[in-house]
Amino acid sequence: MHVRAVAVTTTALLGVALTAPLSHARADEAGDDGPTVVAHRGASGYAPENTLAAVDRAAELGIRWVENDVQRTRDGELVVLHDESLARTTDVEEVFPDRSPWKVKDFTAAEIARLDAGSWFGSEYAGARVPTLEQYVHRVEHNHQKLLLELKSPGLYPGIEQQTLKVLANEGWLDRRHVAGRLVVQSFDADSIRTVHDLKPAVKTGFLGTPAVSELPAYAEFADQINPSYGSLSMSYVSAVHAFTGPHGRPLEVLTWTVNDADTARRVAGYDVDGIITNKPDVVRDAVD
Repeated sequence: MHVRAVAVTTTALLGVALTAPLSHARADEAGDDGPTVVAHRGASGYAPENTLAAVDRAAELGIRWVENDVQRTRDGELVVLHDESLARTTDVEEVFPDRSPWKVKDFTAAEIARLDAGSWFGSEYAGARVPTLEQYVHRVEHNHQKLLLELKSPGLYPGIEQQTLKVLANEGWLDRRHVAGRLVVQSFDADSIRTVHDLKPAVKTGFLGTPAVSELPAYAEFADQINPSYGSLSMSYVSAVHAFTGPHGRPLEVLTWTVNDADTARRVAGYDVDGIITNKPDVVRDAVD
């Protein structure tokens, strides 16, 4: 029997973010009884993270779910990049040596489009670019994949929730087919995810973190999933999450991150998680299949 919280206190919601169900996606890559495999920042163990090449590599491996990170440029363009700084995954220090600390929010979309986002990973990826959100969802759509979209550091980008939803709507990602089983929006920021839920209740949402069991009734009001780090997981915690029903009338789900080896994959699969987020989706799929 699933329980619903009657009230959500402000205290319980502060600093929280949620995750939404993958709607029967568990059979996509790991068999009818196995967890869904999600390619973290694309197949980022094999191609530069958050690039179109990483999306394509996931597709080549037969992985249907990909995860990405969304931030905003100085002139208001949404781009797909994990770090707040461009320094780790692009050649920004060479192209713009006097612009330290090279924050995404301090560069225009045109400036970011000049950067090489692939050479750091390997010479075969030289010239890969930081994609815009439009470019990224086009590629995911082209590959017939599904998207777990993370709003990264939304506190830096006021209004990014509404802007992201507008881009998704413009690209056809908020129709019934997509929201029913091809899209989840997640964040570490609970207020941000709650905003997404309020703006577009049909969109599945996810919290990245491990809230206390006593707080789960509050999350169940606006989250479809709870997505913790694998190091914080136990079988009892997964069972506790599954005991609640989310806003779309389904039991809360658990996707765990970031699992990159077979032994850990088998261990968390034994906890009955609904999904595993990984840089090496083929390794995890083969381990839990």
